[in-house]
Amino acid sequence: MSAPSSTSLQETEASGGVCNADEHDSVAEIDASCRWPLLLLFTSGILWLVLGTVLALIAAIKLHKGDFLADTSWLTLGRIRPASMNAVLYGFSSQVGIGVALWLMCRLGHVKLAFQWPVIVAWKLWNAAVTIGVVAILAGATTGFEWLEMPRGVAGMLFVAYALFGISLVATFAMRRESEVFPSQWYLLAAAFWFPWIYSAASYLLIVDPVRGALQASISGWFTGNLVTLWLTPIGLAGIFYFLPRLSGQPLHSRELASFGFWVLLFVGNFGGLTGLIGGPVPKWMPAVSTAANVCLLVAVISNAWNWRETCRASCTTSHRNAWKTDSVLRFIFFGAFAYLVHGVIAALMSMPTVASVTNFTYAVVARNNLVLHGFVGMVLFGCLYYIIPRLVQVNWPSESSIRAHFLCSAIGVLLLSLGLGIGGVLQGLKLANASVPFMDVVRGTVPFVGLSTLGVLLLLIGQLLFLSNYLKLLRAFAEPMVRAVCSVCCGCGSTAKPGVRS
Repeated sequence: MSAPSSTSLQETEASGGVCNADEHDSVAEIDASCRWPLLLLFTSGILWLVLGTVLALIAAIKLHKGDFLADTSWLTLGRIRPASMNAVLYGFSSQVGIGVALWLMCRLGHVKLAFQWPVIVAWKLWNAAVTIGVVAILAGATTGFEWLEMPRGVAGMLFVAYALFGISLVATFAMRRESEVFPSQWYLLAAAFWFPWIYSAASYLLIVDPVRGALQASISGWFTGNLVTLWLTPIGLAGIFYFLPRLSGQPLHSRELASFGFWVLLFVGNFGGLTGLIGGPVPKWMPAVSTAANVCLLVAVISNAWNWRETCRASCTTSHRNAWKTDSVLRFIFFGAFAYLVHGVIAALMSMPTVASVTNFTYAVVARNNLVLHGFVGMVLFGCLYYIIPRLVQVNWPSESSIRAHFLCSAIGVLLLSLGLGIGGVLQGLKLANASVPFMDVVRGTVPFVGLSTLGVLLLLIGQLLFLSNYLKLLRAFAEPMVRAVCSVCCGCGSTAKPGVRS
């Protein structure tokens, strides 16, 4: 990966924007203002991801070897699976996504990060909440609602922490020195207001003052669908809309297509999470509206994919045309964009009543969730991290081979995990629909596919450990000059040399 530049002031996106050094903060000053809050967010997010994947690996092994760690109540399947999902959702995806959002808002607005210290306070509160929540889930103190299993008090802590994050994000946008508002900013601002509404509404209606009967299933499905569609997806799209034009060397093909995709998501994304209730004890119009919403979202997905394709095709030079072969960031971004397209198609298909009658309550639903979390959001966030972190610390990544190995492990892992559970889930649903097939035969038939998905989770974990190792080496290279400077002062050696900074 090329050395990070600390002098370039040009940010290319949408119709392109060039800032004037006399009117804007320099890129180096902007990155310096983000350095410590973002490093804290990224470091804790990576650690949560590794922990969540370890728990997911244990859960996957238990699916075809039930006696594995069976003597430990904290590691039963019903506890470690939700603990894993909460660690990935709130510890990694949300936390790293917030850090990426803050950096993008600073860069696109050509302004320093507003309220750095409140962001650090929010980081402490957020991680304390996730820690308490994950431990409580492992101890058995859960609410029982998917992706909202953490105890009641944790929701309040997360909400306060997010309020501090949101204030910094909105204030940074309000202080921007670039008049044009880019597509990435559309999605980030929308997500900034969507998350507190989604999380607070679901927490109140399911935990604080719970609704009764089938309404609980409706609210739970609405929450899980919107947490992905209206919170994590906009963050991933913001990353793609920023980095794809910037690294391909071309402005975005069509701002109008980007606007179309955004407004479709804004108006219909809220209704797409109820397809799991098809055939359930709810009014038929609810899953019917959800099916229509998923089809409309597919149109937005295709328009975004076409926009990105045309942007890449517009690259004139051979170096830009083949950039994905040499640029580590682009490889992750491309894979994430492809996973976004595939997930959109699968979500639309699984919302059809005939398909849902087979796939609902099977491994196919888990495969779809893993595709969007690890294939789309996870890969885009890793691409962002590989670009942002060297610019925060002005140190190159120590190992290019580790980056390539991380990409291969992650890409193959996502494919094995999604294909294994997806194919196994479809076969599982077909057998369950046949009353003549004994239930134990259905369970045995899924074992090979669960084993394939277990291998996928293992590859994901290996890739994440490669990233963590590379990241720790980078932080060590960043810290060494400062440590030497402090030691020279403390030891009284009289050295006046300043620590070097690689550009």
